[in-house]
Amino acid sequence: MNMTIDIVDETSSLTSEHQKLIVSLLEDAAKAEGLTGELELSLTFVTDEEIKEINHQYRDKNQVTDVISFALNEQGEGEQAIMTEGLPNVLGDIIIAVPRLEEQAKEYGHSFERELGFLVVHGFLHLLGYDHETEEEEKRMFSKQESILENYGLTR
Repeated sequence: MNMTIDIVDETSSLTSEHQKLIVSLLEDAAKAEGLTGELELSLTFVTDEEIKEINHQYRDKNQVTDVISFALNEQGEGEQAIMTEGLPNVLGDIIIAVPRLEEQAKEYGHSFERELGFLVVHGFLHLLGYDHETEEEEKRMFSKQESILENYGLTR
């Protein structure tokens, strides 16, 4: 497996160590999910105002959120998957609000890195089709999240 991750920090908040953590954590998460081949995704870090605007525009929710994912492999009813041999599997985009991340790290009493890891893995799992709309889905997704973070060493 080879993963290309495009990281854009519009807030200039992340250090090179944070970026290394993100790449390493996502590679571990992809392995844990059994992904193979060439993978691509983008990760953008924005302000609260920017994520609020995105949340309003695409999800019709006029409020700040911590993470939004746009999966490119999601299929609507009646749509077929289009996979071309030899091309990378482009998973999609994850957008994280850095001020919200910092606020939640303080609120939950853990490090910036732990919250960063939590939101990155949460967004990544959404790209893979995990959701938390029902209690059963939530248990499955959050269990997977915690397992990935714990195996990586990012515990509470």
